[in-house]
Amino acid sequence: MQDDQMLALPMATGGNDFGDFSAPAPMGGMGGMGMDSPMGGSPVKLSGKAKAAIVVRLLLNEGADIPIEELPDELQMELTQQMGKMRLVDRETLYAVASEFAEMLDNVGLTFPNGLAGALTAMDGKISRLTASRLRKEAGVRQFGNPWDRLKQLPPEDLASLAEAESTEVAAVLLSKLETAKAAQMLAALPGPVARRIAYAVSHTGNVTPETVDRIGLSLAAQVEARPDLAFDSSPGQRVGAILTEAAAAKRDEVLTALEEEDQEFATDVRKAIYTYSLIAQRMQPLDVPKLMRVLAQPDLVTAIAFATDEDDVATSEFLLDNMSNRMATNIREEVAERGKVKKSDGEAAFGLIVSAMRDLVTSGEIELKSDEDEEE
Repeated sequence: MQDDQMLALPMATGGNDFGDFSAPAPMGGMGGMGMDSPMGGSPVKLSGKAKAAIVVRLLLNEGADIPIEELPDELQMELTQQMGKMRLVDRETLYAVASEFAEMLDNVGLTFPNGLAGALTAMDGKISRLTASRLRKEAGVRQFGNPWDRLKQLPPEDLASLAEAESTEVAAVLLSKLETAKAAQMLAALPGPVARRIAYAVSHTGNVTPETVDRIGLSLAAQVEARPDLAFDSSPGQRVGAILTEAAAAKRDEVLTALEEEDQEFATDVRKAIYTYSLIAQRMQPLDVPKLMRVLAQPDLVTAIAFATDEDDVATSEFLLDNMSNRMATNIREEVAERGKVKKSDGEAAFGLIVSAMRDLVTSGEIELKSDEDEEE
């Protein structure tokens, strides 16, 4: 039957080229990539648009996931309109078009992003934010690609700040576009009454159009991009806390006392950012202790435990011993008993090594410390 020799997508009768997939060059036996009409008649020469439509339809028939939505809107419309004009393509023509397309792909050595917006995305982090911002403004390009991808990367606290600054309806759209876990974290970072209003407003988003969602995403992403560049990634309290973590205990206590006299709120932020040996039992999850043991040298742990005399330090030592393997705990207890008195400099150095190892695990994401809310419970 004739249908067995056809692809269910017909011929174009002319038109401009589609992108860089140019009009067909003559191929052996193909008469310049022309083909006879299924109903008979003179050969019809395929345009670049027609060949692009054939390739797309072929790939879709094979179940390929083609990101057509990433094309400019005009090209999406032209491609769809071209497919609507076509009827049947015989197997010989289909094979010729597919071969030409495959040969074109084989000859590609390097691809570049589509337009300035794509180039800016590819260069993100490689050029200064000032330069990128200036290029966007001068070219007037759509800055963010998909703005929701940019917004979904923000921490829950930043999303909560955006939501509080917007109307309840806009915040409801923002909440609806987030993944479930991130949306729950955003709500948790909001004051109770605000979170309840936004959650209820989601019930009114049933008739929101895709265009509205896109405009909201662009507006919110623009606010994020408009924030001034900061010299430091961490807060002042976190920076001072990290410094005092590495300082000797006496100096740390001295500085904290002075900070509390000057600014109680800042001193509280600093205390939250300080990691000390005595705080390990309060901040660390018991199941994470084996991970810490794997990166610690046992002699350092023996020195720290032998040096610990304050009540909080002893509590941390017992916490670590109780949550490591019984065999390791027994060996360490025996070595501590044999070690005797430890010099202050050696003991504080061992404390520092353990705390530093814990901080590295937190930074790499291998462990997560208890939050202030967990500690209060």
